Amino acid sequence: MDINNHPCFNDKVRHTFGRVHLPVAPRCNIQCKFCNRKFDCINESRPGVTSGVLSPAQAMVYLGAVFKKVKNLSVVGIAGPGDPFANPEETMETLRRVRATYPDMLLCLASNGLNIGPYIDELAQIQVSHVTITVNAIDPSVAEKIYAWVRCDKRVYHPSEGVKILLGRQMEAIRHLKERGVMVKVNSIIIPGINDAHIPDVARKMGEMQVDILNCLPYYPNQGSAFENVPEPSKDMVAKIRAEAGKYIHQMHHCTRCRADAVGLLGDSMPPELLKALKACEAMPEPPSVKTDSTRSYVAVASREGVLVNQHLGEAEHLLIYGEKDGAVSLIESRDTPESGSGMKRWEDLSASISDCGLLLVSGIGDNPRQVLTRNGINVVEIEGMIEDALQTIYTGGNLRRLMKRTPTACGAQCQGGGMGCG
Repeated sequence: MDINNHPCFNDKVRHTFGRVHLPVAPRCNIQCKFCNRKFDCINESRPGVTSGVLSPAQAMVYLGAVFKKVKNLSVVGIAGPGDPFANPEETMETLRRVRATYPDMLLCLASNGLNIGPYIDELAQIQVSHVTITVNAIDPSVAEKIYAWVRCDKRVYHPSEGVKILLGRQMEAIRHLKERGVMVKVNSIIIPGINDAHIPDVARKMGEMQVDILNCLPYYPNQGSAFENVPEPSKDMVAKIRAEAGKYIHQMHHCTRCRADAVGLLGDSMPPELLKALKACEAMPEPPSVKTDSTRSYVAVASREGVLVNQHLGEAEHLLIYGEKDGAVSLIESRDTPESGSGMKRWEDLSASISDCGLLLVSGIGDNPRQVLTRNGINVVEIEGMIEDALQTIYTGGNLRRLMKRTPTACGAQCQGGGMGCG
């Protein structure tokens, strides 16, 4: 494991060694005004975009397929599509699994730095050797213009307060990472009229903090974002800023704005067979261990009579919530589901109402609710059989495959619902 074989940190190896990003972190804890994250556009090459979101176990299956297809990989990383530490359980579990299975691979991740602090010791322990922190400003008055809100410790802050927390934690994270021997790259996005004149100040500070490399990354207009009408910086502006920043810190000139599911050499497109593998792994039924995350220790079940898993999610007016109580697995409560008619908001509301559930058991589900629930960290499994049997299997670490439906339903096709869409 040669730490110099990271293509983003070392321009000399970018034509020799590639990387793979595992998209296991869908949630984010800040809202950048330049960001409008899409998950399913294969034609866009930029951070925050992926064609699928995977659980840690699904990511390991996908990674096996990647290694069979791509032979020159030196790095396994996590770069979203949200922030890795808005999804710390998924991020850390994935990194642990990769380190255990592929001990010779470099591990890296990219974060905004807000919530990485509590995990730095373990990151160093499992030999995460490269970390990228995005620092778009060191002056709160500039940062206020870039961020719409910051979510910290379960509270959403107005940018006037939130950026002070964000910037403080970024500086602290960089210091601690460097103290533990982790190589640090800082991304600074050049946004014309917002922070372009401020980037050299960022560079000077990063140089003082012994950051290894600075990537002055040109802003890319994203339709639907608050900054969608801000023009992309000209090549002359970027060159001038990089030249000035280069007085203080080594510059990265070969960034390709990697997607959250990037694979191969920098700039390579994803091979069609790996795109197919990614989507297949995302759809792969996976019975997770609900005991691994104390904040998601319950199981939600769609059932008509409370005995069988036999109801399509779109038809369910309530879900049964099961969990461990007094040493036994039992029914905790019944929760009403949001009424139909509100489109995707219905599934966002449902995700919030069962956010303490790591698993949802249904007899059928449409693509829209599955996508929303998965992105919010709730694994969905389509099965047929007794609730009691399924719960015993889950809570004893067994395999649900024998109960899984052989022909999963899709909304409107072999669907128990009315075919009117899961809205």
